[in-house]
Amino acid sequence: MDGFPKTMRRGIFLLCIFLSIPALAQKPSFTVGWSIYAGWTPYHYMQKSGLLKKWADKYGITIKVQRFDYAPSLDAFVGRNIDACTMTNMEALDMPAASGVPTTVILIGDYSNGNDALLVRNGLQMKDLVGKKMLLVEKTVSEYLFDRALTLNSLRDQISKVRMINTSDSDIQSAFISDSSVAAVVTWKPMVSQITQQKGINSLFNSSQIPGEILDLTVVRNDVLDRSDGSGKKFAMALAGAWYEMMALMSAQGPAADKVLGAIAEGSSDTLASYKEQLSTTKMFFQPQAAASFGKSGDLKQKMALVRQFCFDHGLLGKNIGSVDDVAIRYPDGSVQGKQDRVRLSFDTAYMQMAAESKL
Repeated sequence: MDGFPKTMRRGIFLLCIFLSIPALAQKPSFTVGWSIYAGWTPYHYMQKSGLLKKWADKYGITIKVQRFDYAPSLDAFVGRNIDACTMTNMEALDMPAASGVPTTVILIGDYSNGNDALLVRNGLQMKDLVGKKMLLVEKTVSEYLFDRALTLNSLRDQISKVRMINTSDSDIQSAFISDSSVAAVVTWKPMVSQITQQKGINSLFNSSQIPGEILDLTVVRNDVLDRSDGSGKKFAMALAGAWYEMMALMSAQGPAADKVLGAIAEGSSDTLASYKEQLSTTKMFFQPQAAASFGKSGDLKQKMALVRQFCFDHGLLGKNIGSVDDVAIRYPDGSVQGKQDRVRLSFDTAYMQMAAESKL
């Protein structure tokens, strides 16, 4: 640069600095998708309050949050348009697995303890649903709940005779209330709470009758976790840190906690009273050690065996799947349900345990 005038050299130097700023400032960016449900709406507050930004900054990354209807959130996750997603244990197994996308559970948030329900009109009983119309979001835990309801009432052989109509979670409440020809609906809160306020509608079966079988999770794709620069694991640690700080706020007592819960409820256009009612039928793992312990338990394996068999029986594990063992699950102790070389879903309690031990 000696051949350039001094002013030009200075200009070139400043230009180099200017051009390097975006590269230096750019952080690895990740997106979490969530949909309306008592155990997932905290992500709305985590974003709005700055909790996620606080933990993302700690690990030198950026975390964005995006709200979806439930089924589209799964499509976005499988399609690699988002990096992490809230979903149930069933969808964590079947949706990514059917598309050949290995995934890992990093947070076990809660299990549905009455939030999911089969609702009917006019006092109908289980046996009366044969030949009747029923609304639900197909290929989700709503279908699983209905299957378990019939099984526990010795009516599983009648499932094909019920006229199931696939309906999005954003439309299901209004569709059921406005059409009296529909005999039943399977959905989750807050829709369940709002529908049961209508005259002549009652709950015939709910998830408290199958505790621990419908888990609510935060799931990350393995290709994200395994990024060579290590940013994927930082993403998981930041999510765990923010999540359990959120849990501490939610589980506190008094006006401060109510203020937080009210702000969470805003994420689903709900009221504080309604959100508290939803939490009453949600078994939240507020403490990271409780979540980690459940993730390491034999109970989890037993529940997942039921879910895995359901998914296989209903053809939800993808084409050319000849055995339930062709889509396997790995647990924190290293054990595998299914074929060792066919693991599509893993439970990793490391991030929950790090939170429990204050190592994040």
